[in-house]
Amino acid sequence: MTKTLSPAQISEIVEMALSDHISFAQISAQHGVTPDEIKVLMRTQLKPGSYRAWRKRVRDFGDRRAHYK
Repeated sequence: MTKTLSPAQISEIVEMALSDHISFAQISAQHGVTPDEIKVLMRTQLKPGSYRAWRKRVRDFGDRRAHYK
């Protein structure tokens, strides 16, 4: 991470990233983190199985929709 995030910010980013209605671009604009930084954060905050399920969901939705995450 290029900047230090508070626990509240980390929690908000995780919640936003788990939502199917909020894109990586919106999270980046609000918190100043890149999509790659979001993925690293999610990997550290979620259990391994939860992280894999989240990445699969993001990837699958991205394949089906032109504008997802």
